[in-house]
Amino acid sequence: MADSHGHDTVKQMIGVMTANGWRITEQRREMAEIFSKSEGYLSPKDVYDQMAVAYPGVSFDTVYRNLRLLSEMGALEQFYFMEGGLKFRASCLDHHHHHLICVNCEKTLTFEYCPMEQKLDLPGNFKIMNHRFEVFGVCEACQKE
Repeated sequence: MADSHGHDTVKQMIGVMTANGWRITEQRREMAEIFSKSEGYLSPKDVYDQMAVAYPGVSFDTVYRNLRLLSEMGALEQFYFMEGGLKFRASCLDHHHHHLICVNCEKTLTFEYCPMEQKLDLPGNFKIMNHRFEVFGVCEACQKE
């Protein structure tokens, strides 16, 4: 039984796919399910390994291409970890928040405070449509190790 967060994640991801004119195939629904069950970041291989359980014929290339497209659409956030390479997680679309990301264990903490609400002295008369704010560091647990 998925919690409501998981269910919402699936709905949101499928909503983004539909808005972008994607047909919702069983495989794409499964991919949304995989992200809804995950708290942290998943590498393309993590996603592929889970997809291959349900769809033994799926190719890594297909999974990877879908991940890239989903991140371009805004359904997934991507981040490059020094050790782990490129990883993805479901975007939080229902409210605005930002992330603290531990570069060691990859745990992500959200914070509601938005630095963009301060007066920013931005160059070039730039009209901001959207933004993401990520802070990378080492979490408390990893510091103690």
